[in-house]
Amino acid sequence: MFEQDYIMRIVHEMIKTIMRLLFNIKKENIEDIQVNDAVAAEKYKQLIKLAEKGKINEAENQLYENMDISNKNELITALMFYSYLNNLDNKSLKKANYTYEEIGEGVKYVTNLFGYEGIADMLM
Repeated sequence: MFEQDYIMRIVHEMIKTIMRLLFNIKKENIEDIQVNDAVAAEKYKQLIKLAEKGKINEAENQLYENMDISNKNELITALMFYSYLNNLDNKSLKKANYTYEEIGEGVKYVTNLFGYEGIADMLM
């Protein structure tokens, strides 16, 4: 339990720091961020709907399949998605066959896709 709590806190701080460094977003709660891009905002809503149904892996696959790495709002959307997952309880993640470690790996993966190699590694 302690290890999961530790990983959750590290991932939260990592996402918050990336948002601050790359986008000058200084919100404590990532969920309070408003995405200005309508397409990215709609994508986020769809990802959350899938995750709420326990289809986290499917949501993550959809995130990657439709990602436009030329649109930085897509990185914000991905980080917000992983922040949402990071706030789920362990029972919900287990039920969806997903882990807190995978959330951290997902954050690293998307930051690398957008050309920010190593930034997540530096923070984790």
